Amino acid sequence: MKILALPEVQQYLNELIDILYNNGYFGFEETALKYVSELETEIRETLPYRHKRKAPKYFERYGKDMFFATFKKSKRTQWYVFFSKYEENKETIYLIRHIENNHTAAQYLI
Repeated sequence: MKILALPEVQQYLNELIDILYNNGYFGFEETALKYVSELETEIRETLPYRHKRKAPKYFERYGKDMFFATFKKSKRTQWYVFFSKYEENKETIYLIRHIENNHTAAQYLI
């Protein structure tokens, strides 16, 4: 089993550290780095075991026939990981195509 992410997803996660710190969500850059690192680790270690749902049509701009799984990080914030699932050489591959949180995506998931 492999968990892969598009370069755009990895770039977003790298930028997320600065976004969280510069917008005052975390008082220290190290704390923002730890938050994003823990989110990445949780995704890579648990995505295949999470309950997945079919992604709404709105998210087809990131890929067709996708699923999404939810990762709750606090009382107010949960992350939605949008991915495609493939079989290649008898190995399951999860390709992460997009990540958003409930503050920006929740209205499209209802």
